[in-house]
Amino acid sequence: MEPKATRKSRVRTPRLEELIPDASRRNEILSRLYNKDSLLGEGGIFTDMLQSMINAALEGEMDYTLNSDTNPESSNRRNGHTHKQVRSSAGTLDIHPPRDRDGTHEPVILKKWERELGTGIDDIILSLYARGQSVEDVRFQLRKLYGVELSAGSISAVTDRILPEVTQWQNRLLMPFYSIVYLDAIHYKVREDGRVVSKAFYTTYGVDANGERDILGLYLKESEGARQWGFVLEDLKKRGVEDVLFFCIDGLTGFKDVIESVFPTSQVQRCIVHMIRNSTRFVSNKDIKAVCADLKTIYTSADREQAETALTSFAITWDKKYKEISPKWTENWSELMAYMDYGPHMRRLIYTTNPVEAVHRILRKVTKTKGAWSSDNGLLKQIYLTLKYNENSWKRKAFNWLAIQRELIDQFGERYTKHLG
Repeated sequence: MEPKATRKSRVRTPRLEELIPDASRRNEILSRLYNKDSLLGEGGIFTDMLQSMINAALEGEMDYTLNSDTNPESSNRRNGHTHKQVRSSAGTLDIHPPRDRDGTHEPVILKKWERELGTGIDDIILSLYARGQSVEDVRFQLRKLYGVELSAGSISAVTDRILPEVTQWQNRLLMPFYSIVYLDAIHYKVREDGRVVSKAFYTTYGVDANGERDILGLYLKESEGARQWGFVLEDLKKRGVEDVLFFCIDGLTGFKDVIESVFPTSQVQRCIVHMIRNSTRFVSNKDIKAVCADLKTIYTSADREQAETALTSFAITWDKKYKEISPKWTENWSELMAYMDYGPHMRRLIYTTNPVEAVHRILRKVTKTKGAWSSDNGLLKQIYLTLKYNENSWKRKAFNWLAIQRELIDQFGERYTKHLG
């Protein structure tokens, strides 16, 4: 046997009789438990047990207050009970706090003016909202699962509490250097002045010097255009970004010029996937496989010279039938072929804007059933909470970063290495 001095002390588990002193109430709860009645929600067993425990704890607090009064002349004693309903993650609780004649007793477990037990309900509301539930959907879920009845205004007030956090996040300082920044926009419908308008959400998705990914900013604009992207890039610079090696973009007119005006030393890579989609938009079904196969010989070439030869061959084969394809590739050749100067791992990372489109797929999965948002703030809250609750899907290290890092050191030297953590 262990010496008494070294034996670990054990915490005594309270008996059910102590937690629920009322014998008839205790027997009722046990009977319902044996009958496999519902545990949570309105009328659930756990709700009843929690309600009984809170009421018992409040009685115990009152006993402690009265027994601790050392003033022999004090006439303070119990003076009945009040009643209030309290929200909890287990449902609505009927609580009967005891009163004292002097009114000096201050309960601890549930203060006099509190109407919610802990902050569990707020967390549930934000979680449901982040998963695309409307305010009315959230109301229904709270009532059905937890027995909690809240107004639409109360739920909106809870979600509004996230807005200061959003503002702080939008204005936070960024790192001075990013290896890659992906730029893309996603469009939503918002009600404004009695009509539904389309608005663009600009997403900047960056990879830092150590390969860690992060969303640098979200910007709600009236429409997508190169000029608006210029404002976004200026904001990144204002928040601390000094240098970016690569910007990966779609084919928006004037996009490259705007980037070079703000970050003149950065390389611009136009998304190959977007270019293929645009090139094959008007190709007939019988030719689509052959056209795509010939385009593939261009963008999978070993180097720029081989790619130019493949483009010439494509023009000879298809210019008579689809005369607009090869001239478009020629016109945008420098920004389409930027990735050709690097190895296979780096190419895979920058030849397309798919990483930021993957972020947008997370958003679309949650928002696809929504027709239109009631306000800009409503949309902003939804987007921010969706991203916050799905961080594991997008906030992770870029694949095969060590191999990419070696190439960046070889290509950019101190411009890159001085920012390594």
